[in-house]
Amino acid sequence: MNNELPKIYDPKANEGKIYEKWESEGCFNADVDRSKKPFTIVMPPPNVTGQLHMGHALDVTLQDTLTRMKRMQGYNALWLPGTDHAGIATQIKVEEALRVNEGITRYDLGREAFLERVWAWKEQYGSRILNQLRQMGASCDWRRLRFTMDEGCSDAVKEVFVNLYNKGLIYRGSRIINWCPSCTTALSDAEVEYEEQAGHLWYIKYAIENSDESIIIATTRPETMMGDSGIAVNPEDERFKHLIGKNAILPLMNRPIPIFADEYVEKDFGTGCVKVTPCHDPNDFDMAMRHGLEHILVFDNNAKVNANGGKYEGLDRFEARKAVLKDLEEQGLLVKIEDYSHNVGTCYRCGTTVEPITSAQWFVKMDELAKPAIECVKNSDTAFVPDRFSKTYLNWMENVHDWCISRQLWWGHRIPAYYCDECGHMEVSKTDVTVCPKCGSTKVHQDEDVLDTWFSSALWPFSTLGWPKQTEELDYFYPTSVLVTGYDIIFFWVARMIFSGLEHTGKKPFDKVFIHGLVRDSQGRKMSKSLGNGIDPLEIIDKYGADALRFTLLTGISPGNDSRFYMERVEANRNFCNKIWNASRFVQMNLTTDKHTLPEKLTMADKWILSKLNTLAKEINENGDRYEIGIASEKLYSFIWDNFCDWYIELSKTRLADKENVEDNENAQRVIVYVLSRMMELLHPFMPFITETIWQAMPHEGSTIMKAQYPTYNEALNFKEEENEMELIMDAIRSIRNRRAEMNVPPSKKAKVIIVTNNKKVYNEGEIFFKKLASASEVEITDIQPSDISGMAMAATENAQIFMPMNELVDKEKELARLTKEMKNATDNISRIEAKLNNPGFVSKAPEHVINGEKEKLNAYKETLKNIEKSIASLG
Repeated sequence: MNNELPKIYDPKANEGKIYEKWESEGCFNADVDRSKKPFTIVMPPPNVTGQLHMGHALDVTLQDTLTRMKRMQGYNALWLPGTDHAGIATQIKVEEALRVNEGITRYDLGREAFLERVWAWKEQYGSRILNQLRQMGASCDWRRLRFTMDEGCSDAVKEVFVNLYNKGLIYRGSRIINWCPSCTTALSDAEVEYEEQAGHLWYIKYAIENSDESIIIATTRPETMMGDSGIAVNPEDERFKHLIGKNAILPLMNRPIPIFADEYVEKDFGTGCVKVTPCHDPNDFDMAMRHGLEHILVFDNNAKVNANGGKYEGLDRFEARKAVLKDLEEQGLLVKIEDYSHNVGTCYRCGTTVEPITSAQWFVKMDELAKPAIECVKNSDTAFVPDRFSKTYLNWMENVHDWCISRQLWWGHRIPAYYCDECGHMEVSKTDVTVCPKCGSTKVHQDEDVLDTWFSSALWPFSTLGWPKQTEELDYFYPTSVLVTGYDIIFFWVARMIFSGLEHTGKKPFDKVFIHGLVRDSQGRKMSKSLGNGIDPLEIIDKYGADALRFTLLTGISPGNDSRFYMERVEANRNFCNKIWNASRFVQMNLTTDKHTLPEKLTMADKWILSKLNTLAKEINENGDRYEIGIASEKLYSFIWDNFCDWYIELSKTRLADKENVEDNENAQRVIVYVLSRMMELLHPFMPFITETIWQAMPHEGSTIMKAQYPTYNEALNFKEEENEMELIMDAIRSIRNRRAEMNVPPSKKAKVIIVTNNKKVYNEGEIFFKKLASASEVEITDIQPSDISGMAMAATENAQIFMPMNELVDKEKELARLTKEMKNATDNISRIEAKLNNPGFVSKAPEHVINGEKEKLNAYKETLKNIEKSIASLG
């Protein structure tokens, strides 16, 4: 006999031991095996200093479910784990620790010493998230753990940078970029989040040079006007044609600026005149490039006014706004103010309002790289699940700007560009440059900036498999099978992986992109620290176990849609685990055989459950292939709870208890073990820990459920006729139970059951089930209705009428007295609520939801009264 299942399942005591056994025995490992078809997932790398949150928990559970399922289906399944160095996030954490604990900044330490601190931080906290993933049951090949700044990934980054630079696809130039004054670094377009903010339009008067005329412009940003270098009007706007080519005088700065025509200007917005500040607005920058305007930067890296801002130098941008408006008003140049709501860009990391500024940065030219990436998705070489997200992807890619890849940080991949201090030559190289190749000077320094974190993440699907080396793993496991990720990083990451894979390997990085939604709280709100509504997955695991958490996250989800997290569901799924456990203990306690194959002789109930299980296996495999994990989990729950626990175990109890009928008893054992084991195998990818424990406790072959074959459809187990026949018996039993419940008859009260049907053969075979499950003292199956049905309780199904003698079910006088009392109670409540609703004083003063509540109560009492009257009538 196998391991005895204890009375109570304790996930806390079991899950860690089970995981250690899996890992130590190499159950997660995947090596190149040409005899098997590969299935590959690369884990979206969590931040190396991060902690597990519900988003991670869902992401990991989905990936693990797919990987375990494919592994059991016979694929050579590789789930490759790793972590991301997370440039801004990690540097901010370490800087904060220095400030709080030591009262110093990174500048006090210097670059090298600071980076040593960051690496030490990574070593101290980097394994935390990985151990938390293990607690979730993640079946990754941990031997292949990667880090975006490990030697191999760093080599790949240098290879890509130099190759793109040599092709002219990476360049350094002064461009308008998004700047976060708080993080003091550039941001790519994808790292800017836009939010609607209430603001104003300020109307400002500019005098025309050598004229009594003036021109009025409308702006949302008066604090940048010190950097104005022109005024633009639409060439078709008759109001201003006579001013084109003239100069206006810039208020406060008393500097002439040209008035010019550009089609970008909308005639109907504001006054139809736009102040042009090339260094602080991307559209103004484009106009300045078209018209050769001067570029005047007025803010420094901290968004404070610089020397170009004259008297406002040193003021924060928002303080400068107040000062500028005050001066304009005092000089009579502030004409009017209007309320105006507009989209404002904020930093995705810290939420600070982003400042557009011109700066010397490194960029990736996107036009050429975007084209094949667009075709890849249009042609469905890479398909999004659900497909609607392909439109999101294509819309972004078809309108993509050059990608700003330089960041003013110290932690990250340092840009491999080297500058000669003697002759000014710049050399981009995969290896360190110590001598200038042009003049021979040794006074060479490397670019101070690092690359955007997403630059290395974009290479993740192939750099983790050994690229740029042409490794056997790269040849076998790449392209990967599916990327599982949230819709919130399609721009940040998915798009960049696709164009990077196509450019550097000539192949798409993955076949499918499986998009999931966000995990929200029970009210539908995003979980966040500010709302205080975050739920720690580790606390859930500690209290309820990983299986209960995993099943809660999976049940009811659909690709691409957000889901709500309810603690009640976690408790319900913990109860589901207990239900499975108790059912399995019952099976084990009734086992005397170690056989686990099906017997030749099967009863109708056996064929019913086997046919149901067979259909379930077919559907779960199909759902998995379509990434319908939520639907699959609900089907498993329904089959296990309803078909197996509530019905088949009950149907089998008589046979399992009958030790004298040796053959039938053993057959019942073999069938119930077979069904339970296949159920555990189907459920294993979703709830790995409890299924392993139960599977091990049953007669089985093999060392672990992880290596068992995933159940599939078997035509030999398709018993549709017997399945339908058994459903007829079950419908009749349900009908009898419902009728007895309506009459408050306890299960212990036995009564004769007369079944009138044209299908006597089927019901005769189910006679034992009516006695066991419908409290029948005896069962009469006939095709003739009783001559006298007065005093009979009746029930009906699709093809049977059922009669039970009333006097065997209830004490007629007591039941009549009880029903009469209930009828009076219902009648009194109906009168009371009707009087309240007919009272004008109540209806005029009570809130709508209170009135609706009373109406609902009234309808419920009327329905109760109707049922009571039916019950009284049935007593005759």
